[in-house]
Amino acid sequence: MRRNLLKAAYLTLITALTLCSGVGQVYANSPDNHTSLQATWNENAEFGDNNIKDTEKLINNVKVFYNPIAEQVNLSFKLAKSSAVSIKVMDALGNEILQLMNGNLEAGVQNLSFEHGGKLTTGFYFLRVVAGSETVVKRFSVR
Repeated sequence: MRRNLLKAAYLTLITALTLCSGVGQVYANSPDNHTSLQATWNENAEFGDNNIKDTEKLINNVKVFYNPIAEQVNLSFKLAKSSAVSIKVMDALGNEILQLMNGNLEAGVQNLSFEHGGKLTTGFYFLRVVAGSETVVKRFSVR
């Protein structure tokens, strides 16, 4: 009984991942005999928020470069409309290390550069961009 429940849960998970992935087909090993499973779906099916286009989002195409960074954090993103924007650097535990920006930006493509002044030591960090009710987090490293 438990084995059948695990198998059903596994197949449900694979199906859910398939429906959300947008790829069209997923091949996965079966937990019983390592045979393959192929799942397909109708490309016109609609599922919740998966159909929100990037143009409907307030923050789009967030990129942190060059990764790893040295002395400067370079950031680019597109803002769909003028908005108050907050940009912070967080450590792996979610603690705020630096507030890079807290102000209003006009709609359009934003290319920003910030000197961290040696406040970021070697390691991994997260850049958190908040505009309106949207938050985008990107991971980057410092060398």
